[in-house]
Amino acid sequence: MKRHKAHIIFYPISILFGIVTFVRNWLFDKQILTSTSFKIPIISVGNLAVGGTGKTPHTEFLLSFLQNEWTVAVLSRGYLRKTKGFYLADEKSNSNTLGDEPYQIHKKFPNIVVAVDEKRVRGVKKLQEIHQKLQIVVLDDAFQHRYIQAGLSILLTDYSNLYINDTLLPAGNLREYKSGSNRANIIIVTKCPTDLRPIEMRMLEQHLMPQTNQALFFSCFQYDEVRPVFSDIIAENWNFKRISELNANVLLVAGIVNPQPIVEYLSKYTNNIETCFFEDHHSFDERDFRNIQKLFDAIASTEKILLVTEKDAARLVSNKYFPEQLKSKTFALPISVKILNNQENIFIQKIKNYVIENSRNS
Repeated sequence: MKRHKAHIIFYPISILFGIVTFVRNWLFDKQILTSTSFKIPIISVGNLAVGGTGKTPHTEFLLSFLQNEWTVAVLSRGYLRKTKGFYLADEKSNSNTLGDEPYQIHKKFPNIVVAVDEKRVRGVKKLQEIHQKLQIVVLDDAFQHRYIQAGLSILLTDYSNLYINDTLLPAGNLREYKSGSNRANIIIVTKCPTDLRPIEMRMLEQHLMPQTNQALFFSCFQYDEVRPVFSDIIAENWNFKRISELNANVLLVAGIVNPQPIVEYLSKYTNNIETCFFEDHHSFDERDFRNIQKLFDAIASTEKILLVTEKDAARLVSNKYFPEQLKSKTFALPISVKILNNQENIFIQKIKNYVIENSRNS
């Protein structure tokens, strides 16, 4: 009932927001506002909704196979970073200079060029100036950034909250009308159940009604083995096998849109799960860490760990207030993407074909 009332209250604002986004897209469609194209392949990963569709894991999935054959750069706006303009990642970078997600990518893919710039056109030009042998640029969260022309646009939508069922901000979560999905070359339904059946996929396809020139894929998250967050500290020896054997205590700290799937996954290994959740991209302060320390100390068992997401780890690792006594007990839960229905090779080849067909000398 409360949600319905909120929807009614915000609906007039959503109409105004929709008019603004419609006019903006119309100006781009009519080339009154212009998009800049580049000679090298540009791949955009984004969504229609605000957050929570898995952009970073899917960007990392692309990088995992593109980096083996081409020189690749990732360009993001660097959400909530404390720097301005173009910033190129280096060994001194952290979540404050890059933003948590670009920093996460930088740490996981040391051979990938990572940069942030709120103006993507300028960012690509800077990258080409610095790295003249650059062959591909992957744009993170750039579906609405139409000042740059992506050659291949990948649109993500959450299985549990499809854009087709959503409405515009602020009544809903959409950044623009659902018809904006027509600009995508590939649509991926993310965060699907691992056992999603082909008949359910067909039903979802009928519901989404992609254009004939759009490819539709389905993906799920896979959780990899836990890893220490603080590499300069000798961590305790923890893995899922040990957690299961000891029915160990886990304090899960997460600042993401929906941490519930992580709780469900951990439940396979232990019944002793405590949680401490924050809003997405939460900036941890000294008070937060005092509360986390109290929660951890309140767990009577000595067999316990503090578990965080990779995105949260990116913010914690350089935070001077993080308690020293927790560092050896703090682990991150890596996430990887799997394309379902035996379509992974088809998806990868589709991306590679685009790169090959659109690669040419500057």
